[in-house]
Amino acid sequence: MAKVKYYYDEDTLSYRKITVKKSDYYRKILFSFLGVILIAFIGFIGFSQIITSPSERAQQRELENLKFHYELINKRLEESASILSQLQERDNNIYRSYFEANPIPEEQRKAGFGGVNRYKNLDGFDNSNLIKNLTKEVDILSKQMVVQSKSLDEIVALAKEKEVMLASIPAILPVKKGDFYVASGYKMRMHPILKINKFHKGMDFTAPKGTPVYASGNGEIYRAQRSSTFGKVIYIDHGYGYKTIYAHLSKMVVKRGQSIKRGDLIGYVGNTGLSVAPHLHYEVHKNDVALNPINFYYGNLTLEEFANLQQTSEESQSYD
Repeated sequence: MAKVKYYYDEDTLSYRKITVKKSDYYRKILFSFLGVILIAFIGFIGFSQIITSPSERAQQRELENLKFHYELINKRLEESASILSQLQERDNNIYRSYFEANPIPEEQRKAGFGGVNRYKNLDGFDNSNLIKNLTKEVDILSKQMVVQSKSLDEIVALAKEKEVMLASIPAILPVKKGDFYVASGYKMRMHPILKINKFHKGMDFTAPKGTPVYASGNGEIYRAQRSSTFGKVIYIDHGYGYKTIYAHLSKMVVKRGQSIKRGDLIGYVGNTGLSVAPHLHYEVHKNDVALNPINFYYGNLTLEEFANLQQTSEESQSYD
């Protein structure tokens, strides 16, 4: 049996019975029911956030792991881009400069990609921006690596050409050290036979008749003949504008059109032509201009030997 409730009426100074309308009763029940439903819903949401299924937890861990690796790859890409940037700088300022090649313009190295919707297919994912940025950085780095790779291929080709050139330029004495006595230098001299003041375009190496004479660089024999002035004389074309002359020989062991290497035997010291004693007259030309041969012995002279040779060449008399 339901309990009867009363309230104190101050006007009549007596207790009166509390009567509840049916509408109020039903409204109270409805509000209580809605409250229970609301509490249950809030509890379910909170509970679902705390307690997830094993597959959901695995999926969440996988997503977090993927995001971590994306960030790690992005960091490695930044490091690779930094290394590539340093290589590009050395390529332009050292390698290409050494081989006298034009540097690659910055706009060519870092040219963009065509198409505004190039990465549109990567939209619509939870981490679309991360994926798009990573893909874009990979594309840029890949293109720069292609440009750099082509540049290094060019540098290798230039290096091989430089190697050929360095082997061709006259760089050693035409007569071995110890085989000659005195060398007369490149300057104005009184000709010993003609008795006129004449510029001596080469160096004279005094040595016994039959002393071996060697090619000072790789090249091709373009003349091997007898001359009234030079006697038996050999001319070598080394390429790159360089030529050398070996005069007053007693014997020649090469012929026109023959390819030779630096250090190959080409003849022997003699006293042919306008010569007063056995010696080798040696000249170096670049683009048909005679140069001082003493600057082309760096291949087998020490600094001390070079200084001594330079001194004796200034003081001695020419033999042709």
